[in-house]
Amino acid sequence: MNKTALITGGSRGIGAACAIGLAKDGFRVIVGYNNSGEEAGRIAERAGGISVKADVSDVSSVRRMFDGIGHVDLLVCCAGAALYGLFADVTDSEWRHVFDVNIGGVINCCRAAIPGMINEKSGRIILISSIWGICGASCEAVYSASKAAVIGLAKSLAKELGPSGILINCVAPGVIDTDMLSPLTEETLESLRKDTPLGRIGAPEDVAGVVRYLASDAAAFVTGQVISPNGGIVV
Repeated sequence: MNKTALITGGSRGIGAACAIGLAKDGFRVIVGYNNSGEEAGRIAERAGGISVKADVSDVSSVRRMFDGIGHVDLLVCCAGAALYGLFADVTDSEWRHVFDVNIGGVINCCRAAIPGMINEKSGRIILISSIWGICGASCEAVYSASKAAVIGLAKSLAKELGPSGILINCVAPGVIDTDMLSPLTEETLESLRKDTPLGRIGAPEDVAGVVRYLASDAAAFVTGQVISPNGGIVV
């Protein structure tokens, strides 16, 4: 295939599963990270690729990353920040950080990747949102709003860039076994399992499977869509 895929937030969780899966599909994988250099290095080694450091919320950092790696055929934006708590208790710095990473980071990376894709008249961008971006979640209002913005961006860019041969889609996972669940109690997790018709918490590989499909030739006529691997918790 000899195509290059950049996965931001690729050091663990969904991003790591995407990196390993896309490498199996023949992509040259670049694992993006910010704070988890050792973990990113291990994932890159498993995927036969490289790791690169960038703070996606910082446009200068993103530009330096792209200057170093050059053109990418596939961009998968997995880097994200969670925030739990009552909306009334959210501080200015907390909500700005979540938006800076979850939507600002996506915008920064898309702006860096798209010119090369337009030049090649091809490319794919896959944005990781959340079911809470579709239906909202109590005590996660800011996170939900940021992920809803990701969905809106994907739909708009799909219309704008379709004539340039660029496919842009969104994956909105349900409850997935990643570090983002660590603040939740076992009681809460058990309640989420019971609320999920398939009766389990999802695995990162469940999400990576959808990403791999969207990156494949089988999805050549799919753009502007939101696919939600969530075990039926949202239908």
